[in-house]
Amino acid sequence: MKLQPILALATAFLTCAAAVAAPPQRTAQELKAREIYAKVVSIPTSKGNGRVPEMADYLAGQFRAAGFPAGDIRIVPFKGEGDDTASLVVRYRGNGKGGKPILLIAHMDVVTAKRGDWERDPYQFIEDNGYFYGRGTSDDKQGVVAITSTFLRLKAEKFVPNRDLILFFSGDEETAQATTIDIVKNHRALIDAEFALNGDAGGGVLDNASGKALYFSLQTAEKTYADFSMTARNSGGHSSQPRDDNAIYDLATALLKLRDFKLPVMWNDTTLAQLKQAGTLTGGDIGAALNRFAANPRDAEAAEVISHNPTYVGTTRTTCVATMLGGGHAENALPQSAAANINCRIFPGVKIEDVRLALQNAVGGAVEVKLVGEPMSSDASPLRPDVMRAVTGAVNAIHPGVAVVPSQTSGATDGLVFRAAGIPTYGVDGCFTRPDDDFSHGLNERMSVEGFYDSLEFWHVMITSLAGKGK
Repeated sequence: MKLQPILALATAFLTCAAAVAAPPQRTAQELKAREIYAKVVSIPTSKGNGRVPEMADYLAGQFRAAGFPAGDIRIVPFKGEGDDTASLVVRYRGNGKGGKPILLIAHMDVVTAKRGDWERDPYQFIEDNGYFYGRGTSDDKQGVVAITSTFLRLKAEKFVPNRDLILFFSGDEETAQATTIDIVKNHRALIDAEFALNGDAGGGVLDNASGKALYFSLQTAEKTYADFSMTARNSGGHSSQPRDDNAIYDLATALLKLRDFKLPVMWNDTTLAQLKQAGTLTGGDIGAALNRFAANPRDAEAAEVISHNPTYVGTTRTTCVATMLGGGHAENALPQSAAANINCRIFPGVKIEDVRLALQNAVGGAVEVKLVGEPMSSDASPLRPDVMRAVTGAVNAIHPGVAVVPSQTSGATDGLVFRAAGIPTYGVDGCFTRPDDDFSHGLNERMSVEGFYDSLEFWHVMITSLAGKGK
């Protein structure tokens, strides 16, 4: 007899707990997005696996099932270095009243993940304690899914954009970016657009402690990645007969000069806005310096303070640093050569050759500075009012009142290739993330459940704003 009230009490408690813990009701579009997310994360599209074409084929099937004509869905195969990959292009036809198309980009490949290092299988999609776990949940399969989901949702809503929308997913952004270069050089008609929106850059920032939305970063520029070899050469000789001239010593002297060498301070509209926002969020001497520099970029004292801060130095100038070293050919011989790799992140608009010449002049004639490979450079994209309005509206739809701040990054995405090809590109990753939750390229990569679903609404609002029905 006493079990009945106890059981009733337990049942009431569990019912109450379930009501508190129950996840929000998801729409059919959100559930479909999660299904696609789980599938693509489970496909190991890292270099060497040859699985990108499989992912492209799966996504193409989703578009065909949604009613996109087969002729508007293109898988473009690409033979990489020891790895078959591909890119995917889907065209959403508009009425043409709004002008040239808008390009929406993301990438299907991911950085390699070793199972033994992870707490969970990196290629098993897992939801746990408010996060989605798996390689690519952040970089960049959530971007792929957000754009895919937006196309599928708009198609289901019978939305007719005022211009064509073009989806482009690359297959090797994390390595050679060859699929993106190929599409620009050899298939330009498939992706030619007035501007591009990049799901692999930008994004919202949450306060680590409170989770409050602080600001949204709209990426409008990327620095150029370039490597230079710095080589000292010598006739060598027997180590028992040392001389003052020595390739290793010459290289060491040059490297010390490089350590003390700084390229000129630079700025643009994007970096000034970015540093102004950073200054409002940063205290102490560095915060004061950021504010002074944003107000007056010719403030040499402020620039000097910033130059000693690794977080912000790349925003104010081209940076070059030694990253690899080698020399000599035998333990008992004077070195005939010694070399170092110098990695530079070049400010938008600066010519690569000008940087090489500056390095050569700085380190002197005892070493030779040569460009390695064929790096690509691009200028900053202009701050388009229509993009700013659309992004601000999309941000405020999920986090009312949060500011949109232009930004420049020191890394590189496919956006660099499109900017270099004359297509202005804007990083607009719709997820808001705590800095402490960013495990891109690292172990136990994750994306917050709330951030993922919010990004779907973000993309829908942004695209319908930019490509609303014909006027």
